[in-house]
Amino acid sequence: MRHGIVLFTSDRGIRPAAAAKAAEEAGFVSFSVPEHTHIPVKREAAHPRTGDSSLPDDRYLRTLDPWVALGTAASVTSRIRLSTAVALPVEHDPITLAKTIASLDHLSGGRVTLGVGFGWNVDELTDHGVPQGRRRTMLREYLEAMRALWTDEEASYDGEFVKFGPSWAWPKPAGSVPVVVGAAGTEKNFAWVARSADGWLTTPMEDDVAEKVALLRKKWQEAGRSGEPEVVALAGRPDPETLKRWEDAGVTEVLFGLPDRSAEDVEAYVGKLAGKLGLV
Repeated sequence: MRHGIVLFTSDRGIRPAAAAKAAEEAGFVSFSVPEHTHIPVKREAAHPRTGDSSLPDDRYLRTLDPWVALGTAASVTSRIRLSTAVALPVEHDPITLAKTIASLDHLSGGRVTLGVGFGWNVDELTDHGVPQGRRRTMLREYLEAMRALWTDEEASYDGEFVKFGPSWAWPKPAGSVPVVVGAAGTEKNFAWVARSADGWLTTPMEDDVAEKVALLRKKWQEAGRSGEPEVVALAGRPDPETLKRWEDAGVTEVLFGLPDRSAEDVEAYVGKLAGKLGLV
C-alpha cells in the first residue's frame, strides 16, 4: 500500500512546491491538492461534514488553483505523483482543461493523477453554469472528451454538454492519466466509478471502508472491467491497525493531510510522519 500527502492549499503557510519537495524527500509517492474556484457567501448547499452552510475550514475560501500549484511542485520534484483531491472539471472549459492537464503530465514526465468530484457545493457549480441535477452526466462527458483529446490523433466529441469536431491537440500526456472519483461509498457512486473512472477516493467521513471496497469490486466486475480498481483512502493519524485493515481490504494508497502552518513546521511534520510509517 502506497503513502501520499494531501495539502489543503491556501495563500498562507507552506507553499505547494516546498511541501511536495519535502514529501518526495521523505519517501511519499504522491502529492495532492484540492480545488474550489470560489465560495458563494449566500448558498443553499450544506457542507458534508458540518451538515449546514458553515465551513469546517476557512481554507475553502483561500484555495490555490490546483494546476498552478502542481506546476510549481513539478518544477522542484522528479518522482512524486502530482494529484488532485479533488478537482472540479465541470467548472472549466473541457478543451482548455485537457490542454492544461496534458501539458503538466508531459512536462512532469507522466506523473499526473486526476482526482475528481461531482461537487458538494452546488451553488458554486451553478455560478459556472452547471445545471441542477446534471453534474454527473456533465462530468462523465468532460472526462470522455478529455480522454479523446489526450489519445486520438484527430479528436472529436458530440455530447449534451461538450461538442467539438475533428481537432488536433498536442501535447498528449506522457502516459495514461488515471482518474479516481472522490465521493461517498455508495452503490450508485460505485456504478459510476466502474463505468467512467479508474478508482475511488474516499471521503474524510467514510466508515466501513473494507465493506465498501468489496462493493466497489462487485460493481467493477459487473461492469466488465478487468483488473482491480484503485482505492485511495483519506486518513487521519497513521494508526497501524487501521492501515493494516485497509491494506488487507484492497486499499492501494493512503493520503495523509498536512497542517496549515509554516514551511519549517510542515517539513518537520512530514519527517515525523514518514518515520512513523517506516518510509525513512
